[in-house]
Amino acid sequence: MFIVNFFIVAVIFAADRLSKIYILNIAELQNTVDIYLTPYLNLYLIWNKGIAFGLLSFNENFMYNLITLIIAIITIAVIVMAVKTEGLKKYGLLFVFGGSIGNLFDRIYYSAVPDFIDFHINNFHWFVFNVADIFITLGIIFLIFKEIFTYNKGNEKIN
Repeated sequence: MFIVNFFIVAVIFAADRLSKIYILNIAELQNTVDIYLTPYLNLYLIWNKGIAFGLLSFNENFMYNLITLIIAIITIAVIVMAVKTEGLKKYGLLFVFGGSIGNLFDRIYYSAVPDFIDFHINNFHWFVFNVADIFITLGIIFLIFKEIFTYNKGNEKIN
């Protein structure tokens, strides 16, 4: 089972790294990344020094390092929970962990996270994000649904 868990995390990390390397290579060649893919999706490179979707962005090194330390502690807590968890909940935690180490790697290596997926409808643009963010979000959604359905099964009212 360890091999399967490791493979899931490794695939997520590799997909995130390869996508970021691809975008950063484009940026190096063209000095920018602003690629129109569809009426709803562009690739547009930004550097995120904050947390999820650019929230809590700071230019001050102390705050950046503090946030990075907190993210590292949370990432460790997630893998500890994944190791101790059985069943389907483990996979949601592994998705969160795989995405988290992808973004944590960037925070340490680049001192920022490259975000480049720009989803939009007309002039309404969602936050720019990356592949790691997709897996973190999917993992959290999976965990929420798992808790809702587990909670409802265990707490059905008797009429």
